[in-house]
Amino acid sequence: MLKNDFQKVSIIIPVYNEKDTFLTILKKAQDSQINGLSQEIIIVDDGSTDGTKDILANISQNGIKIFYHQKNFGKGEALQTGFSQASGDIIIIQDADLEYDPAEYQDLVKPILEGNADIVYGSRFVGDKPHRVLYFWHYLGNKIVVLFSNIVTNLNLTDVETCYKAFRKEVLDKIKLKEKGFGFENEFTIKAARQKFRFYEVGISYTGRTYQEGKKIKLRDAFLAMWCILRYGIFG
Repeated sequence: MLKNDFQKVSIIIPVYNEKDTFLTILKKAQDSQINGLSQEIIIVDDGSTDGTKDILANISQNGIKIFYHQKNFGKGEALQTGFSQASGDIIIIQDADLEYDPAEYQDLVKPILEGNADIVYGSRFVGDKPHRVLYFWHYLGNKIVVLFSNIVTNLNLTDVETCYKAFRKEVLDKIKLKEKGFGFENEFTIKAARQKFRFYEVGISYTGRTYQEGKKIKLRDAFLAMWCILRYGIFG
């Protein structure tokens, strides 16, 4: 697809108990400018119980689609619901917290628009943009997961677990996703690498949250990531 053929971007926002941050991130996503492309925002509430659903019920704007899961299935399942409803030529994943800045969408999609990439990851570990300093053990666990992912994919990514992933919609036609939770990140990377899609990385800023501020990733998710690498990279 030539860059002039890109018309629309679909921004997929999976939401689970983010009543304090959701409206802010939605406004930032709406205000983002992506090379003059039109955009749609697809929100998937994954069984929130904190009042997020009440906020979503009051949103009625053109360019926004909202879908609900009756219970919490996981980020991967919410994303798959969003993907199935996307009509854009390019898909961007946006978490509902404030860790990632939609003002950087332009940087994220640039390699795709220029015809150089099929998939772009926003890396928290390259570039000169600001990063909040937080947990050493999270950093170490991330490095280990990236190392093993790169071993099975023969890629040299620096950040596999990043939320910020942008890709041509056609990528989804070549891979069948199964993971319902955070294992999506590893499954997507491995299956896309096997299809020989062109990967790029760009540096992004990162305003990480503490657990007191609502961070949801736990130690068990690192073990899940390693299992997914084995499952899809070695056994599958």
